[in-house]
Amino acid sequence: MNVHSASPLIDCLQYANWSRDVFSQMRQGGVHAVHATIAYHETFREMVANIASWNRLFELHPEFVFPGRTGDDIEQAMREKRTAIFFGLQNPSPIEDDIGLIEVCHTLGVRFMQLSYNNQSLLATGCYEAEDPGITRFGRQVIAEMNRVGMVVDMSHSAERSTLEAIEISNRPIAITHANPHWWFKALRNKSDTVLKALTQSGGMLGLSLYPHHLKGGSACTLTDFCAMVAETAARYGVKNIGIGSDLCQDQPDSVVSWMRNGRWSKTTDYGEGSASAAGFPAQPEWFKTNSDLVNLPSGLRAAGFSPEEVGDIMGGNWLRFYHASFGPMK
Repeated sequence: MNVHSASPLIDCLQYANWSRDVFSQMRQGGVHAVHATIAYHETFREMVANIASWNRLFELHPEFVFPGRTGDDIEQAMREKRTAIFFGLQNPSPIEDDIGLIEVCHTLGVRFMQLSYNNQSLLATGCYEAEDPGITRFGRQVIAEMNRVGMVVDMSHSAERSTLEAIEISNRPIAITHANPHWWFKALRNKSDTVLKALTQSGGMLGLSLYPHHLKGGSACTLTDFCAMVAETAARYGVKNIGIGSDLCQDQPDSVVSWMRNGRWSKTTDYGEGSASAAGFPAQPEWFKTNSDLVNLPSGLRAAGFSPEEVGDIMGGNWLRFYHASFGPMK
């Protein structure tokens, strides 16, 4: 296939160990846009330092990557065969307890923010908590402010009630950028049919994950099995409401898992998904190890019965429409 085709290729969640090699593989895979995690448990100032590091990467590798702010930047990336990088937060830690920092983060390029990671936050409940009291008072105001400035509410790691309430409270469609249906594989992080119906019926987007802990069969999941799941997901919720959010953590050392899961809140190891023996990153499936392997997905989707237009929508067209509608101020 022509990896730089008329349809964009958008991956709506990665946390790679960013390097020239990774950026080169993005070009090989024809990846036009990536939603890149720039913070987990960082404070605001630490998040700014991460943005400064990204600015240096943009300076050093302009032939491969540039900062993304709107859907128009994806169309520029398609013309120039580069990759637009959109910033996102996997936890609201960088806004601390200051609602004014939401607009500041948006000005700095942040376009997605999860209301919680695996734990309870000031805004919402994470999926590993025993009880889920839903969106907090502060959370309701944060959602309104995110709606106002054009920052997407992301509930990928949030618990059931919090997610359903966020969908209801938000005046703009929200996203679950990286998860799979719970009916396909019963990982704690995967989402229930109730959530996915509410999400897609409200115009929200689901980014289907390629992270082994979210896949039936784990690292041994086949392309055929994954694409069959995509087909059933499209049949249940509509092909216009799904895309890819691979959750690729390419080239990251296993030690990074401790920061993702423990942050500063725990003195003991929180193994999270899987058992204690799975505290590191699992091996990726053979058909998706790097960004260059994203070219394998379209053929698998066609074999699963999708038309060329539908393949284009799933690989990036749906996300492009969502980006165009979501990143500007609310009208």
